[in-house]
Amino acid sequence: MKVGLIQQKYHGSKKATIQKTLELIEKIPNADLIVLQELHQSEYFCKSEDIKHFELAKDFNLDVEFWRWVSEEKKVVLVTSLFEERAKGLYHNTAVVLDRGRVAGKYRKMHIPDDPGFYEKFYFTPGDLGFEPIDTSVGRLGVMVCWDQWYPEAARIMALKGADLLIYPTAIGWFDKDSKEEKAKQLEAWIKVQQGHAIANALPLISVNRVGFEKDESGCIDGIRFWGNSFVCGAQGEMLLQLSSDKEEAKTVELELDQTYEVRNIWPFLRDRRVESYECLLKRYCD
Repeated sequence: MKVGLIQQKYHGSKKATIQKTLELIEKIPNADLIVLQELHQSEYFCKSEDIKHFELAKDFNLDVEFWRWVSEEKKVVLVTSLFEERAKGLYHNTAVVLDRGRVAGKYRKMHIPDDPGFYEKFYFTPGDLGFEPIDTSVGRLGVMVCWDQWYPEAARIMALKGADLLIYPTAIGWFDKDSKEEKAKQLEAWIKVQQGHAIANALPLISVNRVGFEKDESGCIDGIRFWGNSFVCGAQGEMLLQLSSDKEEAKTVELELDQTYEVRNIWPFLRDRRVESYECLLKRYCD
């Protein structure tokens, strides 16, 4: 399978940003699967709490139709990340998967952070569709979103439900005031935890992150410097492709889904799970 990653900046408006996305898609013809970053049409608006940003969700159905058309035109499976207005006052951070002109399925972000500069609980209701792989013409996609990537339980459930690969559209970055050492530790942790999901489940993994500095006009923080480093790793966690920390890029890599079969026969982690002993995982804390 030929997989394409689109890592890009916000270009000041929805129209200009979408135009750039389309230009980057043109640079990776003949891809079977293209993955876009989290909330790729707009700025990362969760840097502050402001009700004006709810307007960005009102065109959700039109946005789905536009990207459905793109997937049909390019004959590709396309993973998008959109702001969904489900009802008045009810919003989700939603990944929609388009398969060569049809809506294959969607995933509503389950884990919602609330940290300085990442005030997502103000905007997003936790997802209620569960961790369900989405069937497409290129395989069963275990699509999750950003903060979900820190939770091994989520990746495991996708694997147990037959996902062929794990996919994370993402928006994560540094604060400029942090030390060089702290920035390095954060980036390394982000990469390693996802490689761990790939290894523990013997599944290839795709993580696509934003890039560029986005100022916070509200003054709550200075802004976020999204660290890019979008990557693809194989079923043993081996790095197959890694993009830069500061450039817009459109790159492809070949994925061998058969590797899962081979690796699971060598390392039968699923066989040896002690499922009768995991009740504690259903508690907030086992005290």
